[in-house]
Amino acid sequence: MDNFQFKASKPRLNTVKALNSFPKTIQSEPSSGRGREDKERSLSSYDYELPPSAIAQNPVIPRDSAKLLVVDSPHTHCHRIFSDLPQLLKPGDLLIMNDTRVIPARLHGRKTSGAAVEVLLLEEKQYNTWLALVKPGKRLQKGARIVFAREAGEAGEAQYVSISATVLEVNEATGGRLLRFDLPNGVSLLQILDSFGEIPLPPYITDSQAEDDQYQTVYAQNAGAIAAPTAGLHFTPELLQKLAEKGINSAFITLHVGVGTFRPVEVEDVTTHQMHGEWIDVSAATVEQIRATKARGGRVIAVGTTAVRALEGAAALSGQLEPFCGKTQLFIYPGYQWRVVDGLITNFHLPRSSLMMLVSALIGRQRLLDLYTEAIANAYRFYSFGDAMLILPEARVTHP
Repeated sequence: MDNFQFKASKPRLNTVKALNSFPKTIQSEPSSGRGREDKERSLSSYDYELPPSAIAQNPVIPRDSAKLLVVDSPHTHCHRIFSDLPQLLKPGDLLIMNDTRVIPARLHGRKTSGAAVEVLLLEEKQYNTWLALVKPGKRLQKGARIVFAREAGEAGEAQYVSISATVLEVNEATGGRLLRFDLPNGVSLLQILDSFGEIPLPPYITDSQAEDDQYQTVYAQNAGAIAAPTAGLHFTPELLQKLAEKGINSAFITLHVGVGTFRPVEVEDVTTHQMHGEWIDVSAATVEQIRATKARGGRVIAVGTTAVRALEGAAALSGQLEPFCGKTQLFIYPGYQWRVVDGLITNFHLPRSSLMMLVSALIGRQRLLDLYTEAIANAYRFYSFGDAMLILPEARVTHP
């Protein structure tokens, strides 16, 4: 990946282009339906201006004190606090949450020559064999060996003072490397990764004092993500309890967020964009909860775009929601015909991102841009540690 970069001080893996060259002014929506459709297909139409000071560097404390922009009809919205959520949803609604857990995917090692190497694990392809982005990459060819030493005083199994990995091949699609970690039989890298790795924050978070657990949801269970499902960061155990007491239910899917989440769309006609694949698990129990909710007249509210993609990706295979475990490459943009999701809780997303296009499919591109302008004017905080938006089912656009 050409835009994979490192910073010398407090390094962050830069996986998106031009994050600091904020884009052009929002343009007015054309009056004709055809013009609107053309705009929704055009990458440049998903630009907006954001002051760098609006990018949240640290989470708010407590988590549920974040601002919440509530979109409650096709034409109206209001400003609330995230802890107001029980008052904004209805008994019988079902929240779908992503229970993935962020792994300490950034590793610092050395080649056998002594040269420093930085690695970002992306995905376990086979047992203890991982696809990873590496820096520097050009000199790490097939057969190269990297040694990773545990920091002094770090907790972990005493016998693993260091571990090593061998480059098996170059991955052309990502520019990364396939690394085989040389561990004894029965020892998984994930079991000891806490002793060698660190949590990788997104590249636009450059000055953060956040603790690692602040970049995990309170319900994170299944390790495998390299980025958090950030809409879920606003929930606290107390808020979850209040929701349950009001009869607002919850169910879980798993989607392991990968580097593709930060990869920009790079084609002007967004309908030709090739979406990255992400691993999802939509269980039979969750499918049954969704079916029962809809049968009772309840609403399915996805917590985050990852929950949307998991549910709609599982439903896209046969046209209706079924249990599924595997990869989805579903790309949701305006004009999409929704199968499962009724409403959405989401953060504010990067310009020109597939995530902006997904949210636009729910409420319309121009409406979303107008709401972003409103959020900026009201000092909302953007991106991973930022504030949130609740899109109620009543606010959705309808398609013929």
